This record gives sequence, structure tokens and C-alpha cells, in this order.
Amino acid sequence: MNVYDFDKTIFYPDSSVTFCLYCLRRYPRILFPSMLKGLWGFARTALHLGTLKQAKEAAFSFLPRMKNTEEVLETYWNEKWDHVQDWYLRQSRPSDLIISASPEFEVRPAARRLGVRLLATPMDIHTGKINGNNCSGEEKVRRFREAFPDAEVDSFYSDSLRDTPMARLAKKAFLVRKGTLQPWPEKALRDK
Repeated sequence: MNVYDFDKTIFYPDSSVTFCLYCLRRYPRILFPSMLKGLWGFARTALHLGTLKQAKEAAFSFLPRMKNTEEVLETYWNEKWDHVQDWYLRQSRPSDLIISASPEFEVRPAARRLGVRLLATPMDIHTGKINGNNCSGEEKVRRFREAFPDAEVDSFYSDSLRDTPMARLAKKAFLVRKGTLQPWPEKALRDK
């Protein structure tokens, strides 16, 4: 099976950021306080005073005040579908797996349209709370092995060296930079 990160890999730029900005333009009264909380949360994360999970929950704290999130997601994906990268569309297969740190509810419509499987951060669409861990780094490997204990990864694709734990599982791994694929750095695969 081929495994792909989503943001800045299949979809460019970041789907969570573009979704929040999309909502901010349409529902500024609902979103503005959450955006400030989210920015503060990400600043705290950068200063090692908070976690990425806390920052994401703060950024998505607008969800309880949105009444039609599923409809908004559908119009969002209709508008942003052209951000899905052509290189991926040319090689996609039904056996592909997307594994993403973005909220599952947000990426699920894209995975459905692409006809592929998905593992992502389990965030409640009604509360904005993450149920478990953020699906990044070693957590991606844990979630992958839990869902597919005996699966072999033929190729892995991501924009970030933070995904090196997943890259180590693959026979081949590729770093994606604005739609350009290059082999994963050998040094990153060796270093632990």
C-alpha cells in the first residue's frame, strides 16, 4: 500500500488553516475569538508552554457555535478542490491511505472524494475536542500499526521530516516540496 500525508503533500497548502480562514470570512463573529485563542495556543506551543493538541483544540473551539459544519465542509471542499495536487491525482489508487494530523472530520470528505482510506486526528466535529492523541510523528506509526498490523508500506509521501517514523516503515519514502518529489534523506532515516 502507498501511504500519504495530506497537508502540503496531497493538498497544498494546509487544509486546517485554509478551512479556518474560509470559515472566518463567512462567520467572523463565530470565528474571531477562536482564532485569537488558536494563535495564542500555537504561540504557547512554540514556547514549550502548551501542547499542539491544546493549540488545535483552541483553534477549533468555534465548532460548538457552528450549526451547519457538514454543509460548510461540503462547500469548502467544492471551492478548494483545485488545491489537490495533480501529481497525486495521476498516481492515486483505491488502496492508498492518507494519514494526517489534521482533524478527521475535516479531511474525511476529501478522502471520500478521492476514494481512499483515512487515519487522522480524532476531533469531535461538535465540540472541537480531540479524542486521544494528535496524529503526528510516532502517533502516526502507532495508529497505522493498530489499523493495519501486518501491512507493508510500499511508498510513503510527506512534506515534513517530522514524519520520518512513518518513512522508516516504507520500502521507499519521498519528501514532497510544492509538488516536487525527492527521495527521503538517508541521514534522517538512519538517525533515531
